[in-house]
Amino acid sequence: MRSETPTGPVAGPADDSAPGDGLVKAGVVVFAIGAVATLVTVAPLFLGTDPFPTVAYLVSMLMGVGFALAAAGVLRSVAAQRRQARRGGQAA
Repeated sequence: MRSETPTGPVAGPADDSAPGDGLVKAGVVVFAIGAVATLVTVAPLFLGTDPFPTVAYLVSMLMGVGFALAAAGVLRSVAAQRRQARRGGQAA
């Protein structure tokens, strides 16, 4: 039985990261932490227990920070795409 082996270069993971992708990923993580903290701080209202300390409410503000980070990443990506499109239009 004959085994076939590839003769060309082995394809590795493509690096398709655009400018701003890191900010979007970080924003999603920070937003998720803030969302969980928000759920935890709202739970005592429904369970009738004592509210959490102020620090828990400050952590829930990370939801907005995460949203802002992700939005900044999207805007950075849009700006890079516009610059690339302008360069492509000038070359023609």
